[in-house]
Amino acid sequence: MTRRVISSGSGFERDIGYARALVSGAWVFVSGTTGFDYAAMTIVDDPAAQARQALGNIAAALAQAGASLTDVVRVRYILPDRADFEPCWPVLREAFGASPPAATMIVANLFDPRMRIEIEATARRPARAPAAPATAMTKVFCFFFPKKQASPP
Repeated sequence: MTRRVISSGSGFERDIGYARALVSGAWVFVSGTTGFDYAAMTIVDDPAAQARQALGNIAAALAQAGASLTDVVRVRYILPDRADFEPCWPVLREAFGASPPAATMIVANLFDPRMRIEIEATARRPARAPAAPATAMTKVFCFFFPKKQASPP
């Protein structure tokens, strides 16, 4: 089975030595992702805004893998302060409400004290129908049935 590494370009990935996501067959494993805007390497203080940014980062990795948030089957939320979890619920409901995954919330310290939430996700890519061969021809059959005429009286 082939493995494909997906990177967000974050310096954390390079410095620590991990992948933002890893594709293995139909599975996509997204590493714990925080609310950093990786393009600017900035983070806001609000936990709900961090959750929204983290989910955007996760969605970008999933898109590179051929999946989306609706394909997520398992999430783990890690927060240093349990009181920050409830303010994130509306954001999480918006992201996963239509297709809720199994979930766990863990209270633990994070790498940087500015990080208020980290989200880890596992997704299963949708099955793809096999493509038709390039030389395949489509046949269209049309059947015409004559109108039934009324019998003479």
